[in-house]
Amino acid sequence: MLQYGTFEDTTFLLNARGWVFVDVHHQYVVGLASIRKGLRYIGVLRLRAPYASYADYEVGIKGEPIEFSTDEFLSWTATASFPLLPSSEAAEVFVKLRVHSHLDEDSGDWQARPAAELHATNDKRHMIIEEEPPAGAWPVYKGASFDLWNPDTGEYYAWADPAHVVEVLQAKRRNQQRNARSPFSAFLPEWASDPATLPCRSPRVAFRDITNRLNKRTMIACLIPASTVLTNAAPYLVFPRGGSEDEAYLLGVLASIPLDWYARRVVERHVNFYLLAAFPIPRPGRDNPLRNEVAEIAGRLAAVDDRFSEWAMEVGVSVGSVAAGERDELIARLDAAVALLYGLDEDHLRVIYSTFHEGWNYEPRLSAVLDHYRQLAPLAAEVSM
Repeated sequence: MLQYGTFEDTTFLLNARGWVFVDVHHQYVVGLASIRKGLRYIGVLRLRAPYASYADYEVGIKGEPIEFSTDEFLSWTATASFPLLPSSEAAEVFVKLRVHSHLDEDSGDWQARPAAELHATNDKRHMIIEEEPPAGAWPVYKGASFDLWNPDTGEYYAWADPAHVVEVLQAKRRNQQRNARSPFSAFLPEWASDPATLPCRSPRVAFRDITNRLNKRTMIACLIPASTVLTNAAPYLVFPRGGSEDEAYLLGVLASIPLDWYARRVVERHVNFYLLAAFPIPRPGRDNPLRNEVAEIAGRLAAVDDRFSEWAMEVGVSVGSVAAGERDELIARLDAAVALLYGLDEDHLRVIYSTFHEGWNYEPRLSAVLDHYRQLAPLAAEVSM
């Protein structure tokens, strides 16, 4: 379509209270597309924000649409996914975020790729479906088994016998490494051949596949403990290149409001691998003080107990070091550091927080983030000199 014409106008409608279609889910977004064929029209496409009522639509349709160059648009994802941008100011922030590298790019220092472990249906024969765990069994995680900075909610999908599931996962990994599209194909054969290197034996970053851009948070990522197995509802990240400190840094970015705001522009019901792989991630050098700030804060928030002691040592933080009254301040500081790494200014932050979640009282959190932003801004200026 974009090679021989364009989307002259694409208008998105949020079906709130069924104002578009009564019998369609009230959180679904509907797209109305006007398509124009002809080589003289290529190069530009136009978007209009998701309108949550007919009154909003009537007002919005009279204004000018947001315009993007086709080349810019096609660089955002491998599938030409349309972002949902509520205003021209939001579009400016989106473009500012999008200049950064895709998550799955190999920066030289580190590389991360999404992977899935056991399929909840197809691999059920490898699980123990019982309320009480057999002696020595490992929990099988689903998406609800973890939350932001909470590696274990106590809700599990099933249990697994360690000896059996390790054998199954090792066979899967060795088969998948031969597939160029597999995340394991980027690893050395020696690594894939060694059962001791199976991801389930170490802490790792997992994320919820099933989500909603209208929830309080869309991107739910967390460092989960070793000796756990994951269903396809809880994919995880493998690092063909990089270490625990890189893992902590990426976790900090994924858990931040600036990244989650971006996710809410492109995610509807699932954090699909192709969407996640295209998430823009800042790639500062390992000597960047803001990068180190993000890794340290994320490491402290993630290493909640002794299950993460070895990982915490590699990151350079202490286990259980976050006091009860310190958590909110650390999270605000994390958001500020990530915003600076993205190159956002204070006006960009106000757009992000004011459009993040309809009806939330964002002012106190934004105020805390701006305080830390101003404290950390000299570090950003120092790096850019």
